[in-house]
Amino acid sequence: MSFHVRRKDREITDQNEVKQVLKATKYVTVALCMDNAPYLVSLSHGYDQTKNCIYFHCAPEGKKIVYAKANPKVWGQAVLDFGVTEECDYVYTSVHFQGKLSLITDVTEKRHAMEVLVRQVSLNPEAKLAQIKPEKLSSITMGRIDISYMSGKKASGAKKTNLTAHLL
Repeated sequence: MSFHVRRKDREITDQNEVKQVLKATKYVTVALCMDNAPYLVSLSHGYDQTKNCIYFHCAPEGKKIVYAKANPKVWGQAVLDFGVTEECDYVYTSVHFQGKLSLITDVTEKRHAMEVLVRQVSLNPEAKLAQIKPEKLSSITMGRIDISYMSGKKASGAKKTNLTAHLL
C-alpha cells in the first residue's frame, strides 16, 4: 500500500529540499514494530546525503535494540517547526522516511558515522571529534537507517527562505 501527500499544494517535490530537512534537524522520531506492538523513539542523528542514510548513537541494549533485531523496518519523521503566524497559520516543514535499521560493527564506519552525527548536532564538532579515541570506537554502539523512501510537505507560508534560515 502506498500513500502520497493528500494536499498537493503542500507537497515538496524537490528531493534536495527533502534531504535538507534531514540535514537541518537534530532529531528524528522513528517508529519500530515487533509482534504487532509499536514502539516510538526520538533519536539525535546525522544525515549522510551521499549514502542516503541516518546515523545515530545508542545504548548497546534496550527496547530499541530488541525491536530493531526483531524487525529492522522503520518509519521516521523529521520536523522543522516555524511556529504560528499572525494569521494563526501553523508553519512547518516535515519529512517522512522509510528504511531499514542496522547496527554498525565496522570500526571505520563507526568513525564515519560519529563524524556525521557530531558535525550535525554539535556547536563545536571538531573539539568533540578530537575527544573520540580510536580504541573507544569498538565499544560504541552506532546504528544506521538506510532510507528507501522519503516524502515531504510544508504548510503554506513555510517558504524555502525559512528552511535556509533554520540551517544557519
